[in-house]
Amino acid sequence: MRAEIASIIGKNAVIGNGFVRLENASLEDIYRLNLHARTASRVLLQMAKGAYRDEDDIYRVARNVAWFLWFSVKRSFKISIESTGSHLKSLNFAALRVKDAVCDCFREEYNERPSVDKDNPDIKIAVFLDKKSVAIYLDTSGEPLFKRGYRQGQGVAPLRENLAAGLLLLAGFDGSQAFFDPMAGSGTIAIEAALIAKNQAAGLNREFAFQKLNNFQAACWQKIHTQAEQAIINAPHKIMAFDKDKKIIQIAQQNAENAGVAKDIHFQAAHFPTDKPCHDDNGLLLCNPPYGERLETQNMVQSQYPQWATCLKQQFSGWTVGFFTADRELPKIIRLLPKRKIPLYNGKLDCRLFLFDMVSGSNRRQKV
Repeated sequence: MRAEIASIIGKNAVIGNGFVRLENASLEDIYRLNLHARTASRVLLQMAKGAYRDEDDIYRVARNVAWFLWFSVKRSFKISIESTGSHLKSLNFAALRVKDAVCDCFREEYNERPSVDKDNPDIKIAVFLDKKSVAIYLDTSGEPLFKRGYRQGQGVAPLRENLAAGLLLLAGFDGSQAFFDPMAGSGTIAIEAALIAKNQAAGLNREFAFQKLNNFQAACWQKIHTQAEQAIINAPHKIMAFDKDKKIIQIAQQNAENAGVAKDIHFQAAHFPTDKPCHDDNGLLLCNPPYGERLETQNMVQSQYPQWATCLKQQFSGWTVGFFTADRELPKIIRLLPKRKIPLYNGKLDCRLFLFDMVSGSNRRQKV
């Protein structure tokens, strides 16, 4: 994420526990990050931070913000709260005190208050507590950034879009090589690959919360959005997505159409293992294979691993192969040595991205 921020706005961020922090960001930086970031979940703007002992201290920290300068009293809002090690008995009461502070700020200025909307608010305010301090943020993204706006249909266990993009970037994909997902499901990984290959901004087809703020600079945003549209190129190599389920392939095709990349992806209903669908000598095969928590489902999937290994060795020499799975036994059963094992979470599920180099016969060391 730190490298991605640098590539988008040319500034260095500080890595924290589950976040990256950027000092002295401009409104233009915020617009660009929301539009272009592929792996982020949200872009939050810190409004206040202070020490606390009880809920009244939290109220005072929130009350010091001139909220009426940031959004209109006609806008609805919502408070979300998270904690790491807080001693408070009720986080809901702490969130209520922040809500009171926001409303009191508007009452003092306008003699009226904005309404709270827990389902579809215009403005989201995020509160984070640790043992001693409270930090309050304005959410400039609105809907999480993984909601690109293209996925109308999905499979049984879809990956979030930002996780799919992160897998691709960790595997070294930059669009300059062929790509193949043999277990594509609703097409998220292939669609994110196409967006990278086309240099298409991840958030090009959605709206953001910063557009509802008082200080929204429409001309600046229009310039940035137009630049992103003009930067799109044709995908230089083939992007292919297969799945054995014909209905899910139809859903994937519709999702790709919504994302504007339908012409860049070849979809096909086919069962893996399969013949390599292109003649490229190198590329990336990356997929999220099915994995069952029930023993019989797990055994059924693992029984297919040897067939996968044979296909990969015979059809995909010279390629990089990646499996994102919760099954730690995959490399052992498939009898391939991963060059990297990257720990990642899919929701609460502890997973690994296993990356393999499929070495072609001509590259193997020969005896002298």
